[in-house]
Amino acid sequence: MAAAALLGLEKKSLREQALAALRTAITSGALEPGRHLVETELSEMLQISRGTLREALRQLQQEGLVSAGARGRLSVRHLDAKEIRDIYSVRAALESLAARTLCELPDRQHVIGSLRTAIQAMEAATHGTMEERVESDLDFHRTMCRLTGNETLLHSWESLEGSIRMSIMFAGLEKGVRNMSVDRHNDIVAAIETGDATLARNTILEHMDSAAAVLVA
Repeated sequence: MAAAALLGLEKKSLREQALAALRTAITSGALEPGRHLVETELSEMLQISRGTLREALRQLQQEGLVSAGARGRLSVRHLDAKEIRDIYSVRAALESLAARTLCELPDRQHVIGSLRTAIQAMEAATHGTMEERVESDLDFHRTMCRLTGNETLLHSWESLEGSIRMSIMFAGLEKGVRNMSVDRHNDIVAAIETGDATLARNTILEHMDSAAAVLVA
C-alpha cells in the first residue's frame, strides 16, 4: 500500500482529512478491493485516534466503499458485474432526470455553455493522467446534475461518486478510457440543446448502458 498517501495529516479537521485520505486510497487502488482494514495499522499511518478512524470508516461504509464481513470486519468493497450494472442503472435514472430537467428550461444557453466548458476540460485532460481523465469525466456529469438546481438530485448523484470511481478502477485503464470519449459527451450536450426531453433521456440511457457493458465485459 502507498503509505505515504496516508501520512501527514494536520491537527485541524482530522476526521475530514482522514476521510479524504482513505477515500483517495480506496478509489485509486492503493487500498485494493477485498483488503481488510486493520484499525491499528491505519490509525498509526494516519496518526489519528482509533475513534476518529472509526468515524471515517463509518462514512465510507455509507458511501459504499467499505463493507462489513464476518464478525463485523471491514474491508474495501469489491464490486462484481451485477453491482456495476446496478450502479449504472441508478446513475442512468438520475442523469436522465437531469437531462430532462435541463431540456425543460426556457433558456438553456448558459447550461449549454457550462457543459461545453466541461467538455473542453475533458479534451484538455486527454493526454493527462488517468486520474485527471476520470475527474474531468465525472465533472461533466456532476455539472449536468448541478445545473438542474435540484439539490436532492445532485446529492443522490454524489452519493454514487465513490462507487463510480471504483467501477472504473475495477475495469482497468483501457476500458475506463473507452467510456471517456469526448464525442459521446458532445452527443449528450447536442441532445439537451435541442430541448427534446425524450431524445436527451434516450441519449443518456444509451450512454450509461454502453458504459456499463464496457466495464463488465
